[in-house]
Amino acid sequence: QVQLVESGGGLVQAGGSLRLSCAASGRTFTTNAMGWFRQAPGKEREFVAAISWNGDVTYYADSVKGRFAISRDNAQNTGYLQMNSLKPEDTAVYYCAASRFATSATMIKTAGYFYWGQGTQVTVSS
Repeated sequence: QVQLVESGGGLVQAGGSLRLSCAASGRTFTTNAMGWFRQAPGKEREFVAAISWNGDVTYYADSVKGRFAISRDNAQNTGYLQMNSLKPEDTAVYYCAASRFATSATMIKTAGYFYWGQGTQVTVSS
């Protein structure tokens, strides 16, 4: 079993940066793919970025390519999402997720993940 706790959200001006962290408990985290998703008010949860269990493979939504970077430190059981050049449309609750069984086809989908954190709010002011 894996428990996930996000942190690092907050209020930032457009053009600024934030680094989200996802602390995982449980020994199996190192064998889990990890993803970041976000949900704005009135909208469905959407894919942001994903990384394979060993960090070799990453995926990004088109809307964040070149601005966000996903990474992980399995020794620390922690995943990260570095967000640069933030825009007001990036405002949302950000969730990290993990799954041992996610594949290249499912890593970009909410249904591909079994474990979810509680979310952290990111607000970007214009």
